[in-house]
Amino acid sequence: MSSRTLEWICSPDRLSPESLHQDLESELGHADFSFRVLRQTLDARHGNVRYRLQIQIVEAGLLPSLEREQPQHRSVQSCPEVAVVGAGPAGYFAALRLIELGFKPIVLERGTDVRTRRRDLVEITRNGRINPESNYCFGEGGAGTYSDGKLYTRSSKRGSVNRILDWLIYFGAAESIAVDSRPHIGTNKLPGIIADIRAFILDCGAEVRFDTRVTNLKIEGGKIKALELNFTDSLSISKVVLATGHSASDVFRMLVQSGLRVEAKPFALGLRVEHPQSYIDQLQYHGCELQYALPPASYQLVSQVKGRGVYSFCMCPGGIIAPCSTQQDLVVTNGWSPSKRNNPFANSGMVTEIQLDDVAQTDPDGLHTLAFQTQVERQAAKAGGGNQVAPAQRLHDFIDRKTSQGELITSYRPGVQSVNLNEVLPRFVAERLRLGFLDFQWKMKGFLHPDAVLVGVESRTSSPVRIPRDPVSLQHPEVLGLFPCGEGGGYAGGIVSAAIDGIRCAEALAHAYPLK
Repeated sequence: MSSRTLEWICSPDRLSPESLHQDLESELGHADFSFRVLRQTLDARHGNVRYRLQIQIVEAGLLPSLEREQPQHRSVQSCPEVAVVGAGPAGYFAALRLIELGFKPIVLERGTDVRTRRRDLVEITRNGRINPESNYCFGEGGAGTYSDGKLYTRSSKRGSVNRILDWLIYFGAAESIAVDSRPHIGTNKLPGIIADIRAFILDCGAEVRFDTRVTNLKIEGGKIKALELNFTDSLSISKVVLATGHSASDVFRMLVQSGLRVEAKPFALGLRVEHPQSYIDQLQYHGCELQYALPPASYQLVSQVKGRGVYSFCMCPGGIIAPCSTQQDLVVTNGWSPSKRNNPFANSGMVTEIQLDDVAQTDPDGLHTLAFQTQVERQAAKAGGGNQVAPAQRLHDFIDRKTSQGELITSYRPGVQSVNLNEVLPRFVAERLRLGFLDFQWKMKGFLHPDAVLVGVESRTSSPVRIPRDPVSLQHPEVLGLFPCGEGGGYAGGIVSAAIDGIRCAEALAHAYPLK
């Protein structure tokens, strides 16, 4: 029997290897075969819940071993140095690729290592106190480490998604991420993977420095000459991958102060909505009697309101709403799920597009969208009353524009304050969301559940600023040696796309500055 690929549909209770073998045996008419699931997609449309699989079938005992790509381990201790600013997915994957290309990355991370960072997250959750250098956004692993570890991306045209998944598997992720159509690692498992990536980088002779914030650039003759660190130290270096993440507003201001251009860009703004997970399961699985064999359900919703998109973002089944501000006087929410997605609530960002003509251009330096974002986050903090308490409202009360009465039950641990969120958000944002929610009720009957709660604000879906770069060399057009990268540069939107962009920047750097 030669290898063949079979498209297969099965019910949720027939997904185990034993059940699949029995069903395939019946289909093929014999038992002399081995198989492997190559792709797995859960299809719950039209009330008929089933899995769609791609299955490789070969003669029994002849199933070839999987050949996954692995990062190349080589000693770079004495190689030319490159500063990689930021230890998120863009920065760490840039460092891994730089090592393969014969450069020595020096990774500079303003926050702490991934384990130490947990203490700062506990302090936010329990006491509402934020360390501005170590929080849900800043620290080893970047914003995605403690906000879910979703790996779904549409960025395949920019680079190899399979390479990213293979490398993550090499560092400890489950092999299922290469099979699932919407792969997910989980906040509880991703920190260990991040720590193993760091250990690999260090073992190759590269460096990772924590508690090291880049506070200025030294530029001479249109070229990078050095980096100022923590306002006092200096690192002489001529090549920099700038992968600082979407929340590093101080970096945008630092670039402007250094005379470099940045650009306002569209982003998205809204709220988090939280439903009972059991209710979302019932809605999405249509009361399927095999629900016990299904994972916690998710959803994806999109609408057009007055020429702008309103859509769900970063939907977290069995998840938690987390406090993700980087400053004490701002309130920002995001969501995450553990690998088992076994918490009682489902939450999702509900946001609308903010285009450039939605925001008054009050800042000539391209920072007016950033100022607008910050203003909304500060208003949310004021409405919450301090200590990261978030403003909240029942979904149906938001539709009716009235403050909710009684206790609001949510997973947001610093606590919530009942307010009218229509008065917290800019009027045009609130109105788009209201109309979008009414449309979602039509598209997903029951979305306006009486116990659904909105928590504000969801404002860090992407950077409101882009750092320009040449489309070919990927260097900043005004300074050689500076490679804006990842979400902070405005060129990615998630773990995988950021990692892809990190690899692209590493390769562009090696092309622009070939080793002798």
